[in-house]
Amino acid sequence: MAQGYVKAADLPQVIPVFPLSGTILLPRGQLPLNIFEPRYLNMIDDAMAGDRILGLIQSPGGPRQLPSLAAVGCAGRITSFAETSDGRYLITLTGVCRFRVTAEMPSQTPYRQVRAAFASFESDLIAPTGVDFDRETFLDALRAYLERRQLEIDWDTAEAAPQEALVNSLSMALPFEGPEKQALLEAVTLENRSAVLTALMRIDAAETGDGDTPTAMQ
Repeated sequence: MAQGYVKAADLPQVIPVFPLSGTILLPRGQLPLNIFEPRYLNMIDDAMAGDRILGLIQSPGGPRQLPSLAAVGCAGRITSFAETSDGRYLITLTGVCRFRVTAEMPSQTPYRQVRAAFASFESDLIAPTGVDFDRETFLDALRAYLERRQLEIDWDTAEAAPQEALVNSLSMALPFEGPEKQALLEAVTLENRSAVLTALMRIDAAETGDGDTPTAMQ
């Protein structure tokens, strides 16, 4: 949902960020989050009092006091909010547009903020239409992946869902490693992401029982 955002310049130049390894947000995707750390409760309070925009970004930097941030994240808008009796926030973040981090800002807040460049991802603001999609090939790769992982999905939904909803929701939900998640996030177009996701599922499904991948495919 790009509510009110027609072009990159409509988005804020400086945004708070929520570093979360192994998790990505994609345009028009919906990500439920359970917020309990005080600094991020503060961040949500500030976002709710403003434009409700914050960035979700992976943090691949390891156990340092201030872990590094990935080069690319995705801004989302808080589209649902609830507070629990023990003071946690349950929110849904709906993806708006990816961004490139150009600088981390000095901040007096307990959470981190970055200068975000949205221009190279401006096409995220428009939902794709009429995309040529080989659904059968994609679903074959998905079926093999799920069988190996012993996972289940609603196949009626998968067979009927629009390409963007299907590809983006699976990219966000399937248990890939952080670098693989980042590759899905940074795929330039939906077609690129479909191809990357298909390749990742096929590689995983082709792994043997001891975790090795066959060197040749018959």
